[in-house]
Amino acid sequence: MKLARKIRMGMVGGGPGAMIGPIHRLAAALDGQIELVCGVFSSSHKKSLETAKSIHLAPDRVYENFQQMMDEEAALPADQRMDFVSIVTPNHMHFPVAAAALAKGFHVLCDKPATLNLDEAIQLSERLNSSGLLYGLTHTYAGYPMVKQARALVAEGVLGNIRKVLVEYPQGWLAGSRIELSSKQAEWRLDSARTGLSSCVGDIGSHAAHICEYVINDSISEICADLGSVVSGRILDDDATVILRFTGGARGVLIASQICAGEENTLKLRVYGEKGGLEWSHSDPNSLHYKPANQPAQILRAGGPGLAHVAAANCRTPSGHPEGYLEAFANHYRNFAGQIDARLTGRNPSDVEADVPGIADALRGMRFIESAVKASTSDQKWYRLPPLVGIDN
Repeated sequence: MKLARKIRMGMVGGGPGAMIGPIHRLAAALDGQIELVCGVFSSSHKKSLETAKSIHLAPDRVYENFQQMMDEEAALPADQRMDFVSIVTPNHMHFPVAAAALAKGFHVLCDKPATLNLDEAIQLSERLNSSGLLYGLTHTYAGYPMVKQARALVAEGVLGNIRKVLVEYPQGWLAGSRIELSSKQAEWRLDSARTGLSSCVGDIGSHAAHICEYVINDSISEICADLGSVVSGRILDDDATVILRFTGGARGVLIASQICAGEENTLKLRVYGEKGGLEWSHSDPNSLHYKPANQPAQILRAGGPGLAHVAAANCRTPSGHPEGYLEAFANHYRNFAGQIDARLTGRNPSDVEADVPGIADALRGMRFIESAVKASTSDQKWYRLPPLVGIDN
């Protein structure tokens, strides 16, 4: 994928002590097609300048706040200003930064979840539609080639009608009490003012829900949820089990937990249809296990033969050379940059470039988070997710 020029990126968030910001910067730089040209990395200008110095970014493109960045970047000549902003802040800042960027004519790529709540996501969708600009959401796991291969196989009908979806995402990093006193990452994720209604479902449950919907290309329609604050003293959930029903008739189970002591980041997806099943695990992301009914199981490998076009296009190395988390992130950045390049050059984006989670994923994600919280406190067995205008058929 050759672009006419480098795509210029600004960043909000990702300063000292941040976890995801540096990962976004590495991912954006991986293919040499995106250049970080400006930023507001912290609410402290001094800390923003420290970050800029550490990554060799010119101090005159480091701004006091995000609104100043939008105003001054928009005033620059077209061949200097940023093309899009990457938002890597805690959740409560996602909407105001995105709204400010859209108002000044900049495309937006945002870490998930899209906003603090569903109402903000709906407002964001309305502003995006009226702006005509591009929006992407970095649901990392949809960037893995073998997750894309799983989606392609389901779309081809290899499994037949989908019957069952099982997804689990156990972590153990919040298993201890009072960890938020010593961890910046835990501190804001357990604060409802900055993370929203949910910690566990908002942080990792939303990833689990997204990978289900992405692979089977279907929406969650009803849920039965049990969210809990296992560690004493917590207000927000750190553990969740959600039974799923999909629009197309499939049923599923989603388990997400941050208190599974000893676990790291163990996302696993299994999909079963009438003709066979698929299994993908984050611990071995370059393999996709295909289990046809009444035939020997197969293992498809990233970079290997027989992959769908979109999966092969998101592989960088030959089979046997591991690709992982950074490359999956980088796929979203590279493909989003391709969409911007298509706008700049007047061409239609390719199917590969178009395969970046967008505003529909943002809306469904926020709907799932809020619905899981409401369903967990409801006496109703099955909670039907509210319809989204322009998203649900």
